[in-house]
Amino acid sequence: MTTVSKQKLEEAADLVYGVFKGTPQYNWPLLSKRCGLEVWVKHENHTPIGAFKVRGGLVFMNDYKKNGGTAGVITATRGNHGQSIALAAARAGVKSTIVVPEGNSLEKNAAMKAFGGELVVHGHDFQASAEYAMARAQDEGLDMVPSFDSRLIQGVGTYGMEFFMNAPDMDRVYVPIGLGSGICGVVSARDALGLKTKVYGVVMEGAPAYGLSFKAGHAVPTNKAETIADGMACRVPVPEAVETICKSVEDVVTVSDEDVKHAMRIYYTHTHNIAEGAGAAPLAALLNDREGLQGKRAGVVLSGGNIDMSLFMNVLSEADPDAAPAQ
Repeated sequence: MTTVSKQKLEEAADLVYGVFKGTPQYNWPLLSKRCGLEVWVKHENHTPIGAFKVRGGLVFMNDYKKNGGTAGVITATRGNHGQSIALAAARAGVKSTIVVPEGNSLEKNAAMKAFGGELVVHGHDFQASAEYAMARAQDEGLDMVPSFDSRLIQGVGTYGMEFFMNAPDMDRVYVPIGLGSGICGVVSARDALGLKTKVYGVVMEGAPAYGLSFKAGHAVPTNKAETIADGMACRVPVPEAVETICKSVEDVVTVSDEDVKHAMRIYYTHTHNIAEGAGAAPLAALLNDREGLQGKRAGVVLSGGNIDMSLFMNVLSEADPDAAPAQ
């Protein structure tokens, strides 16, 4: 099972806090009123890259440089992992190559280049980009940075530690699942602190691989993964992540693109925060589950806010009177 210890999480926190001082967690009154229970939001949209992934990149690249890595790294991404590696590699003085699929977010692509990464566009989806990156790593003598790794979990698990230590005891927490580093980090933090909070994973209807895997008890790939939540568009699960999720997560729930768009609008109207698809998915899941949770305390991870302006404007423009705050 892929989790990390409290000592490893604390070591990672020392490194991460040398770059930024963590992120806030807020109980927004309008949001709690909307959901009918006390809701705490972990604002990972407030990191230096606007997403939780930066924590893992910093830990990974620190370990890479400490152990003599100089060849340069290559990785595949839909955006936030790539920004993380580009930023952390630049800080370490290491060259990074970032492979993204065709049609990837233009604004995430621009950010990865601005952070110092060499951007390569190849493949029709994330999996195709990852396979291409692995081939280039072998051909060019580069070191492949996976999207799921114990060092990444160690880094991103620091947000779980912050969340559990700074928000009151939560009955449940909803976490989006891309390839699994975030939810494994949250599980690690919960277990390290000896808490009983139930962790719920969230997957997209158009990218159900981890939901299918949870039900089957083993990794179940799918033929495609198409969703507005690009950070969750996985079709080939990581077996180690599936093992941890199956053993340590209460349930994996599914939301639709329409659910996520609704949650994006609620985040904007109720908190004035911008959430990308993956960042809004946990709130979408809570909104679907809220019946019967009155009197409970729930947490949702706003994992990132990196959404192209044109897409966000389209989401906001769709008629949704239910997203307006109650008068």
